[in-house]
Amino acid sequence: MIVAGVGFSSNCEPEELADLVRRAQADAGRIATALAAPAWKADAACLRAAGELLALPILALSPDQLAAAEDRSVTESAASRAAAGVGSVAETAALAGAGAGSRLALTRISSAHATCALSEGDPS
Repeated sequence: MIVAGVGFSSNCEPEELADLVRRAQADAGRIATALAAPAWKADAACLRAAGELLALPILALSPDQLAAAEDRSVTESAASRAAAGVGSVAETAALAGAGAGSRLALTRISSAHATCALSEGDPS
């Protein structure tokens, strides 16, 4: 399972988020099977529309799920830490969404209003 974890600001457009996920997939040479985001952003119009553009289901992750994946995250962002309590929303969402044995396939990349990381679930 490949999960695209995303973080985005309130002024992010769906096309920007979808394009960033496509770029992440191209950079990693992997195709996501789901989008993962913090639960408090799961109903955001931008995320829902990007999910539709990409034909991907959305995984909504609790703050506890994000925090539990932080030890496998590599990026530290002060903005992410202040807003979500984790060093990288995109990385922890990707890792938490793909499960306990997952690992990053692509560390966080960003656009003007969004971030994205890819994780790969443990094949065992």
